[in-house]
Amino acid sequence: MLRADNVTFRYHAGTPVVVDGVTLEVGRGDLVGILGPNGSGKTTLLRLLSGTRQPTSGRVLFDGQPMARLSRREIARHLAVVPQETELAFEYSALEIVLMGRHAHLGLFEVEGPRDYILAREALAATGTAHLEERAFHTLSGGEKQRVVIAAALAQASDVLLLDEPTASLDLGYQLDIATLLSTLNRDRGVTMAISTHDLNLAASICRHLVLMRSGRVLASGLTEDVLTPEHVRALYDVDADVHVHDETGHMTVVPVRRLRP
Repeated sequence: MLRADNVTFRYHAGTPVVVDGVTLEVGRGDLVGILGPNGSGKTTLLRLLSGTRQPTSGRVLFDGQPMARLSRREIARHLAVVPQETELAFEYSALEIVLMGRHAHLGLFEVEGPRDYILAREALAATGTAHLEERAFHTLSGGEKQRVVIAAALAQASDVLLLDEPTASLDLGYQLDIATLLSTLNRDRGVTMAISTHDLNLAASICRHLVLMRSGRVLASGLTEDVLTPEHVRALYDVDADVHVHDETGHMTVVPVRRLRP
């Protein structure tokens, strides 16, 4: 469904390569985690997958078509991005935020109609935020804001969501809420997702496939249970870690043990 084919990217000629020869595939209905330390290129890779950045070399394909040949409106009708943080210049209600996700489906000068409101409210319900629709966005908690932004992405494009650090700056309870929400949307609604994250335990709990990146290159990729190993964690973060299957949850858990020093 979404494929990066030997993609390389640098911001300007003569500057260092940020993404270096990366190939990965996000299949329909998949939930892929992109992991790596700061500066590993994972957020830039997410932007390449979304079409907001064009690769210096290589190509990104969406349903077999080169992303570069698709208009922004065509892409936005099928693929939505959930940023790490959402800052607004004006005050909007939660429902108005979600309705913004419908803009890619409207014609020039067209305003939202009854169907758009129905889809927006369905997206709010799917993310457990229907009761917040009249609340001003800036008054919501961090976890509530993130769920409303995910609702807007669902209203925009129910096919593919690309999420950049979806649990960053959230407390433990909200991290669990977002992880549960993403897993539910993937399982029950068939939403395809790629998630850029530092959180190894989030990725271990919900992602079926992982892509590990360091210095712009793919260190390892494959099924979560095959890729998330102590050796790979050490190579990725210079940290010794205990990786095991949690008895109660049944998914893999990563416990940092010590930082390796050069």
